[in-house]
Amino acid sequence: MPIEGQYEPSTIPWVAEQVAEYEASGGTRANTLRDTGIPVFLVTMRGRRSGLVRKIALMRVEHDGEYALVASRGGAPDHPDWYANLLADPRVEIQDGPTPFDAVVREVTGAERDLWWERAVAVFPTYADYEVSASAAGRVIPVLIASAAEH
Repeated sequence: MPIEGQYEPSTIPWVAEQVAEYEASGGTRANTLRDTGIPVFLVTMRGRRSGLVRKIALMRVEHDGEYALVASRGGAPDHPDWYANLLADPRVEIQDGPTPFDAVVREVTGAERDLWWERAVAVFPTYADYEVSASAAGRVIPVLIASAAEH
């Protein structure tokens, strides 16, 4: 079931612009993380406090149709706001190309997290540096997996 309602773009201008361009082009433009060449996909969710629709682009870590959502926040001491949104309501839309699909996220731990973390670092090696920074602040970077929702 699509996530509907009032959309509130990111307050970070380049994030809002990337999401808008990605959607307008059906994923043919603004489909990499800035100038890195690393592909991204869009995640649409509901804000836990506002109830507004929120959208973010995340690096594409995909395996067998599932997507990793790495809550790295660049290795900062705190989780990104979107992480709490997904804990409050795990229903999302994933857009990796022209057509979004409904999905549900779940946080992974232990060996499953380790496996997905390896996949994420293979896509974006800087995640390893982020992990060091986050660990120094006492934070484990959460990894959530989005799987297609059953209808």
